[in-house]
Parts: sequence; structure tokens; C-alpha cells
Amino acid sequence: MSPDEPVKKRKLPLFQLCIVAFVIVAAALLLLRGVNLRGLATQGMAVIRDAGPWVYFAATAFLPAVGAPLSAFTIVAGEAFAPQMSMAGVIAAVMVAIAANLALTYWLARYALRPLLSKFAERYGYSIPRVTESNALNIALVIRLTPGPPFFMQSYILGLAEVPFRLYMVVSWLCILPWSVAFVVLGKGVFNGNFKLVGTGVGVLVAATAFVHWIRKRYAARID
Repeated sequence: MSPDEPVKKRKLPLFQLCIVAFVIVAAALLLLRGVNLRGLATQGMAVIRDAGPWVYFAATAFLPAVGAPLSAFTIVAGEAFAPQMSMAGVIAAVMVAIAANLALTYWLARYALRPLLSKFAERYGYSIPRVTESNALNIALVIRLTPGPPFFMQSYILGLAEVPFRLYMVVSWLCILPWSVAFVVLGKGVFNGNFKLVGTGVGVLVAATAFVHWIRKRYAARID
């Protein structure tokens, strides 16, 4: 593996592309048949609220470890629980759940499921970087800030690479923080038609994207 390329990934599998296409076509057919998607969304939100915040944020901690998209949880959280917990409380709960997810995926990758996950990473073309004391921070930052690998796979790669746990937690949590806050705020604005919140969420996403590009460009060349 080249030092400047800590992660290599194959093209998106055809099966995943078929799933995305199926979801888009299914949504279009439902709209054409006059299905009330807003009503379905309201019913789904009611189910989430009935489950309660403990169940929801436990799911946020555990399900992304097996491939569930983290954004699907963060974008719904504000609308579901802000009236009960406040937006600040929801954001805090989201970040605690993400910290639990990070610890879980690290433990799975470095200890519990290491052989299985190593084969999985190799099967899908993910290279495990060589981590040293001098390049651990740079590798953690570049992997976390490189678009492409899903969040859970980034966690597994860093765990398999044996990045020090404390460094892994701090870097991973700080890197995901702006995106998670943005999606919580954006989701709340979209569900309520609050354009001020939507604008705030989009603004945070744009700022985070620009900052991530700058940080990655700065650190990518420093990997030994």
C-alpha cells in the first residue's frame, strides 16, 4: 500500500446501485398512485415517538455498526424528540449515541470480529493503513475526512489499523460532530417547513464541507 493512499475502495457494487434505483422507482410509483407520503411520514414519526428516546438513541448507537446510515437517525431525531428534550438535549443525546457507536465498532474491529472484518475489508477493496506513533493522527483524520467509505467502515478500518483508542475516539467524534448537528437541525426544519432552520442546517453543512476539504488537503500529504 502506498503511504499516500491509506484507503482504496472498489467501485460501488452493482447490487447497491440496484437497491438505490429500486427505492427511487418505488417512491415515484407511490407518488403517481396518489399515496400520501406525508401521511406515511407522520405515522412513522408517531411510531418513533411511541418507542421513546431511550430506544431510539440506543438504536442510533447500535444499528450504524451493522451498516445502517447514521444520517437516517440524525435527520429524524430533532423532529421526533425536540418537543420533549429540546434541540440542545437531542443534539447531546445524538452525540452520546455516536460516542457509544464509535466505541462499539472499535471493539468489534480490533478484538471481537477482527478476522471476519479483515476478510470483509479485503473483499471490498479497503486497504488497512500501517499506523505508527508519528502518523496515527494524520491517518485518522484523512480516513475520517475522505468521502466514499461509509461511516461504519471508516470506524472498522481505524480499529483494524489499531489506531490508539483515545485518539480514535477524539478524532472520530469531532469529525462527525458538525455533520450530525447539521442533520438534526436540517431535519427539524424540513419536517416543520421552517426555512430558517433549513438554512441554518445547510449553512453548517457548507461550512463543514469547506473546512473538511481544507483539513484533508493539509493532512493528506503528511502520512508517512
